[in-house]
Amino acid sequence: MIYTVTLNPALDKTAQVDGFTLDRVNRISQLRSDPGGKGINVSKVIRQLGGTSVAYAVLAGNTGNTIAAMLADQGIELRSFQVEGETRTNLKVVDPTGDTHTDINEPGPEVSDQMLDGMLAQLVDVVKPGDITVLSGSLPRGASPRTYATWVSALKEAGAKVFLDADGDKLVAGISAGPYLIKPNEIELGFMLGRKLDTDDKVAEAARELVEKGLDNVVVSMGGAGAMFVSRDHVVKGGSVKVPVGSTVGAGDSVVAALAYAEDLGMGLDDTVRLAMATGAANVMQSGTQAAPRDLVDSLVDKVSVTRL
Repeated sequence: MIYTVTLNPALDKTAQVDGFTLDRVNRISQLRSDPGGKGINVSKVIRQLGGTSVAYAVLAGNTGNTIAAMLADQGIELRSFQVEGETRTNLKVVDPTGDTHTDINEPGPEVSDQMLDGMLAQLVDVVKPGDITVLSGSLPRGASPRTYATWVSALKEAGAKVFLDADGDKLVAGISAGPYLIKPNEIELGFMLGRKLDTDDKVAEAARELVEKGLDNVVVSMGGAGAMFVSRDHVVKGGSVKVPVGSTVGAGDSVVAALAYAEDLGMGLDDTVRLAMATGAANVMQSGTQAAPRDLVDSLVDKVSVTRL
């Protein structure tokens, strides 16, 4: 079973504004709303790929109720944990004329470590050895920067394979607990290591450093340049597929979803790389953070190159 965790979810509103201009009245030509937050995005993509997951999320207020109803409509099992306040609404402004994507994110409700500890305890109680748990996204206000480190340690002890997709101090703290897989982009990884990673060799070398320190798998997304998949046994680059861009929001989440789905099925390395890259490309083609259909993903799989370094 795959479990996703979203501690700071959002209702994602994607607005198309042709010729978006600062200090002017801008008019929306198209608007869509999606349940969001990185873990929820992962669950949505897993559903479209044909897999099953259980989404754990912190929800609050009417917006939280809206997200719960949307996930139910999509057939995604949700275990929500209610807090005071209101789940955030994030606005994504897409300007096709200027080819820009602007995110305006609300802060969201505040939580306590006691509440998060209770949520973790319930997840640990149901996780079985070999299950996959995906921890991803920002932390809510009030959460300790070491929250992900605590969750990684507890879930590993329960026998789960923990995928971590975070950035900054949250990623550094989480890595200290030894997750099964991390998925930074090359900018996040370079910032963490204190150097610029502007070539494939530099990205691969940086990922190998983390593997040598005890991580099982490091997947580094590099935007249009593809992604690097590194473990003790391999260094593989997955090539990107050129597709028309609808929205880049959630592209990384879709890659994580494909990785979790492939791990759950026991897929081989080459098939995993192709599925991950095709899923990322297919989701870039969508509007907002809606998940791409499986047939679109399948149409792109054979276009993905797999190169061993």
